[in-house]
Amino acid sequence: MEYRYLGRSGLKVSVLTMGTMTFGGPEKIGNTSRADAARQVDMCLDAGINLYDTANVYNAGVSEEILGEVLAENGRRQKALVATKVRFKMGEGPNEIGLSRHHIIDQCKQSLKRLKTDVIDLYQVHEWDGMTPIEETMEALDTLVRHGHVRYIGCSNYSGWHIMKALASADQRHNARFVSQQIHYSLHSRDAEYELVPISQDQGLGMLIWSPLAGGLLSGKYRRDSGPDSGRHVGGFREPPVYDWDKLYTIIDEIVAIAEARGVSGAQVALSWLLGRPGVTSVIIGGRNEKQFADNIAAADLELSNDERARLDAVSRPPLLYPYWHQSFTAQDRLSSVDLDLIGPYAEEFKRG
Repeated sequence: MEYRYLGRSGLKVSVLTMGTMTFGGPEKIGNTSRADAARQVDMCLDAGINLYDTANVYNAGVSEEILGEVLAENGRRQKALVATKVRFKMGEGPNEIGLSRHHIIDQCKQSLKRLKTDVIDLYQVHEWDGMTPIEETMEALDTLVRHGHVRYIGCSNYSGWHIMKALASADQRHNARFVSQQIHYSLHSRDAEYELVPISQDQGLGMLIWSPLAGGLLSGKYRRDSGPDSGRHVGGFREPPVYDWDKLYTIIDEIVAIAEARGVSGAQVALSWLLGRPGVTSVIIGGRNEKQFADNIAAADLELSNDERARLDAVSRPPLLYPYWHQSFTAQDRLSSVDLDLIGPYAEEFKRG
């Protein structure tokens, strides 16, 4: 298993992270029992995976409880880094939601209890809260770090300007800084490349990728003429939204072609592509059963060729939005390496145009 530094921190995490949203969850997401969770965690530990991601809101705290119980046994906690999140509604009271000092500190205490641990290795704000001053949020997170309840902090699902506002507040007040962001990124959805990937590289944030298979759509099971009998989208799960099914199936066709030629699964191809993208630290994998976990874990050993990557890039590349297409016309002589990661692949296309 390969390990990468989490942003500019000194913490090394495995390139694959175990996601636990299925622990105790509803059937449409995956109802993993405690016994099955223990077996899946052991599979990941045996493979060298050291980061385990959950959230207080996952199944109303049940995911944290099951993960905490499993890690507390047989010395598993000593081998694992635990990441969880805070932001969403956890009760009926008016202050049981958001990123206020009250909610953050209260929910950290609750998460520590459910996880049966003295410290959370990575505490992430799960979503933007535009009603709470960012200074209050960052100071509350800093308090948790200084008191030893949390080791590192990160954000998830923030826009570019949200991240920069948070980092500016932390820097100005000498508060703890985000070391990572957890984002949605896949061959189906490359929106993050416009702002979030460049910010991660420029500001030293590790990138943890959620739903790398687009809720299973990129596994290779979903084809133009046939699909699985079950799955998140079949059950009405809305993440991620699909705006262009024809383009999605074109991407899937290329994934399947490469997978069949290599004798691997489509899921492994999609995951391997992500692991080779600029700025990506770790990809969060999940599964309804041990077979899916075993298949996803194998992606860590799959190295795509330059030609295979180019084919996947070509069918999945999003249009270059403003101001980037304008920069590609007029700023080529003053672009940094981070700029070129986004703009560079379009250069020949614009020359032809």
